[in-house]
Amino acid sequence: MADTKIAIIGAGPGGYVAAIRAAQLGAKVTVIEDVEVGGTCLNRGCIPTKTLVATTEVYEKIKEAASFGIELEGGARVNVPKVMERQGKVIGTLVKGIRGLFKMHGIELIEGRGAFVDNRTIEVTPKGGGDKVTVKADKVIIATGSRPAEIPTFPFDHEKIISSDDAICFKEVPRRILIVGAGVIGCEFACIFKGMGAEEVTMVELLPRCLTTEDADISELMAKELKKKKIKLITNSKIEKVAVNADGTVTSFIEGGTEIVSDQVLVSIGRALNTQGLNLDKAGVNLGKRGEIAVNEYLETSAPGIYGIGDVIGGILLAHVASAEGLVAVENIMHGNVRKMDYRVVPAGVFTIPEIGSVGLREHEAHAKGIKIKVGKFQMRGLGKAQAMNELAGMVKVIADADTDKVLGVHIMGAHSTDFIHEAAIAMALGATTKQVAETIHSHPTLAESVMEAMEDVHGMAVHVPPQK
Repeated sequence: MADTKIAIIGAGPGGYVAAIRAAQLGAKVTVIEDVEVGGTCLNRGCIPTKTLVATTEVYEKIKEAASFGIELEGGARVNVPKVMERQGKVIGTLVKGIRGLFKMHGIELIEGRGAFVDNRTIEVTPKGGGDKVTVKADKVIIATGSRPAEIPTFPFDHEKIISSDDAICFKEVPRRILIVGAGVIGCEFACIFKGMGAEEVTMVELLPRCLTTEDADISELMAKELKKKKIKLITNSKIEKVAVNADGTVTSFIEGGTEIVSDQVLVSIGRALNTQGLNLDKAGVNLGKRGEIAVNEYLETSAPGIYGIGDVIGGILLAHVASAEGLVAVENIMHGNVRKMDYRVVPAGVFTIPEIGSVGLREHEAHAKGIKIKVGKFQMRGLGKAQAMNELAGMVKVIADADTDKVLGVHIMGAHSTDFIHEAAIAMALGATTKQVAETIHSHPTLAESVMEAMEDVHGMAVHVPPQK
């Protein structure tokens, strides 16, 4: 039996951040986790994939070393076991760090699967076996996250038909791989596998373009980059079925009669929410129309004193959003629903090569809302720093309110764009205008100068943009 002020089910980027903040505020905290602290993000998502992206970027730079005046005899090759070893070390270091923080803050970690007995009692089945543990809590936060979505058309066998969880721990770079879905996960893995030496990478997307969550101009630019990399993108197409052949290859049958043979099929069609097995009915927690845990603006569920955060509440499925929700939920638990969750400014990154950073409205969204806008653009190749780095691909696009000049959205494709998109996020959070951002002196030579130039271009005053005819 464990008595605690706050019990948190799930130790991903929502749960573990909430736990630490609650401990900082003086609460006794118990965390229940059935796999490993850090959740999907640290163990099977954000961190392992970004480690693979970093490896790919290094390899691609080595292959173009001659253009920088560096001569390499014998070339380079990808040593997959060493790549996996490094990935494991990165994950291990961060997992150890979270566990260490739990210990320093006096946070109890129970490793096992939790399920409600009632709205204040959780029964935990230990991961390693043994007697069940009962946790009594004054308040509860559900942060159980999500998993790769699976549908009958693509049943995972985890060898030939794989999920993103499988794709991060490959034993060799596949010679031919077909990726179902050209969203964020699909495009990231396409760049990873092609960059590491896959001969054929094919993406099949049901919708008219890749990265439909991004601004159309950015999506179009990424499609061009995928073509340059010789990644085949097939849009407006549906895969009707897949079959594993006797020789170990996989045939994918596309609607209309096309067949594609590959060595593996990676299914990246979205995420499924982890609500199963929690006995939510016993706690009085209701689900929404899409199977998500329903919460109010304070992140409290239908059961008073039980809060939901992260992917499982079905909002914006991003690790940093889960962390922000964790902080809000804890503040409301400790002080009595004093803070509403604010989703107006949420930056996001797509770790393709080159990467994409975005925040705020896309152009089509602004039009749909009936907002009168002005647009500014700047091509990365116009920067001295981009030329020096040989990172010429990409652009910055700014969406501004035509009447107030306030920044409504910024969309960037280019090297390190996920890092400096936060300049735009802060500008939006503070209600800044494009003129205010443009008039802020930017250090030279930097990639962030592209934001300044795009802000200037909203008013046709960008210095390094040719005049309009």
